[in-house]
Amino acid sequence: MERKLFTALQGDGSDQLNNCLSQQGFRRSQNVLYRPSCTDCAACLSARIDVSAFRPRKSQKRAFKRNSYLKRRATSPWATDEQFDLFRRYLDARHADGGMADMDVFEFAAMIEETPIRSRVVEYADPKTGELIAVSLTDVLDDGLSMVYSFYDPQFQQHSLGTYMILDHIEIAREAGLPYIYLGYWVPGSPKMGYKAKFSGLQVYIQGEWKRIDNPEQYAQSVHHPLSSAPIAEQVANIQLPDRHPTKG
Repeated sequence: MERKLFTALQGDGSDQLNNCLSQQGFRRSQNVLYRPSCTDCAACLSARIDVSAFRPRKSQKRAFKRNSYLKRRATSPWATDEQFDLFRRYLDARHADGGMADMDVFEFAAMIEETPIRSRVVEYADPKTGELIAVSLTDVLDDGLSMVYSFYDPQFQQHSLGTYMILDHIEIAREAGLPYIYLGYWVPGSPKMGYKAKFSGLQVYIQGEWKRIDNPEQYAQSVHHPLSSAPIAEQVANIQLPDRHPTKG
């Protein structure tokens, strides 16, 4: 049975809490922060890219060049009908049996707009037609960019748009002097998430620290061990919370 640790993200300290817990493997969904905490499995590993260590593969260079004609626009987190239409086409083609398959326009608007922290909607459009091709809901953290959810036009599936959006976010982070790109959870051995392990400089949060991935296969062999996950009380006790009342020097 899937189990998660979660906490509400609200109030004046939302940004500080989000930054602190994101660095400990948590993930934001609207106004909630969560982290998988299953009793007999630790397969869901929070993943991020160390921008300074990233070196693109040839296939990634091709993907970046292929899609570099797209015009990027970063806006405030406000949902539009065009975004929702693209989102529905993406889900129907790529995740028709997933947990978000029945999401309606109101739930979509909540996903985009219900954010108590600094978030942006990064849109990618065809400059000639103005057609929206891809979208990423992105949080801006103290130490990086967190790609909360991304989707794209399924008719361009062969264009590696998912990879391109990550590559473009790496460029955005470099320009802003931010060291990491947070990618959410990576499950070793999952075909749908295998693309994350193809990025050099990838790190995963495991046993209370970020570790660089050199051999993805070694994680696939260990994370399903019944002793791979610490007891829930131990996990909670080891969570570090931000100091809301720092001492003035």
